[in-house]
Amino acid sequence: MWIGQLSRRTGVSTRLLRYYEEQGLLHPERDGNGYRRYGPESVERVGRIRELLAAGLPTETIRRFLPCAENGPDPVSGCTRYIDMLDSQRSRLAREIAELQRRHEALSAYSAALRSDG
Repeated sequence: MWIGQLSRRTGVSTRLLRYYEEQGLLHPERDGNGYRRYGPESVERVGRIRELLAAGLPTETIRRFLPCAENGPDPVSGCTRYIDMLDSQRSRLAREIAELQRRHEALSAYSAALRSDG
């Protein structure tokens, strides 16, 4: 399928699909005229890329990890080397959540103080 077809099937813009290719996440074939040709597995691969991005992984990490995530979160043999990387990402998210919670509490305190003055 061509890039426009992949875009329609996945709901991802052609611009973003080209970006995924630049980042080494997608590997289309090229027709004689230079048009990108994607196999049917590309639909699922784009979905997996979107899931991993939504989970907070950067594209560089996704590029290395994607072969292990092709079937979703089901365990894949030979991929245990990514446990530390995933745990590190989870720890980073936990720190970010704690910081967001701290900010939320600070804003709540200001809001409560303003309400009690009124």
